[in-house]
Amino acid sequence: MPDRYEVIRSQLKERPQTWLITGVAGFIGSNLLEALLQLDQAVVGLDNFSTGYQRNLDEVRGAVTPEQWNRFKFIEGDIRNLADCRTAVKGVDHVLQEAALGSVPRSVNDPIATHEVNNSGFLNMLVAARDAEVRSFTYAASSSTYGDHPGLPKVEERIGLPLSPYAVTKYVNELYAGVFARTYGFTTIGLRYFNVFGKRQDPEGAYAAVIPKWTAALIAGDDVLIHGDGETSRDFCFIDNVVQANLLAAMADASGRNEVYNVAVGDRTTLNELFDRLKAALADNGVAIDRSPVYTPARAGDVRHSQASVEKAERLLGYDKKIALGDGLLRAMPWYIRFVAARNR
Repeated sequence: MPDRYEVIRSQLKERPQTWLITGVAGFIGSNLLEALLQLDQAVVGLDNFSTGYQRNLDEVRGAVTPEQWNRFKFIEGDIRNLADCRTAVKGVDHVLQEAALGSVPRSVNDPIATHEVNNSGFLNMLVAARDAEVRSFTYAASSSTYGDHPGLPKVEERIGLPLSPYAVTKYVNELYAGVFARTYGFTTIGLRYFNVFGKRQDPEGAYAAVIPKWTAALIAGDDVLIHGDGETSRDFCFIDNVVQANLLAAMADASGRNEVYNVAVGDRTTLNELFDRLKAALADNGVAIDRSPVYTPARAGDVRHSQASVEKAERLLGYDKKIALGDGLLRAMPWYIRFVAARNR
């Protein structure tokens, strides 16, 4: 049986379409942009640079041809502004809704800002996309929705109580998507991301994700802080898996729509194991590290263990050939090293 992802990529190459990526200057958004431009698609990008960076767009520009870059139109705007959303969706076939304020700790510190972006902004995008009659609407959901449900692996139909304001906002997105399907007949697909990592993931700032933050700290000779005993585990998902899932979701047939899917590998790694794997990956790239982590108290809102079942995405979307943590680190580490070197010049 042919690989569905490769079939879709070939179809898109033959018949280019128009895509909107919200949060296009962010980590995931810029990787989606690069993939779509390399497939000769027309892309509209919306971002307010609150967590995204011009440098990410500049890097994408260097990764595609001038002809491909000319197919990109950037709009500086905010999903909290309905008018910006309506402008962005004009003439668009597919929406990839990535704009959000991520981070559990950020949401604990500022739940109002997280709500305004993740819920009010999301609702604006739903309304604008519905009214523009786009062909597909794929949105970034989150593994945080599983909350305190203890079962492993995580299965889409079984969730617990949320453990943070961020988790609440991402679950509300799913509820709104379901209501829009039942009330307006507007179909969507939600993708519950599990600890995504890869190139252009910001290692700086108070809310940086664990892999880039630890990698940058190790290179700089700084302490790596592990919250808790280090036996907390996560299903780390390389960015190329997320790109695959988004394209599969956008092009899914009716039987796969109005669903939520896990996007992960289906494995789990403890933070202690991750620390050792990062040191090994750096050593493979000529950066020898001889230090141990520093343990601190566990953080409020953190889920203890997370591992996804990806059977549903495999069955209904054709999600396949997932890139595991080791291979993902092998691909991502040179970018992290270059980023830290450039920052320290």
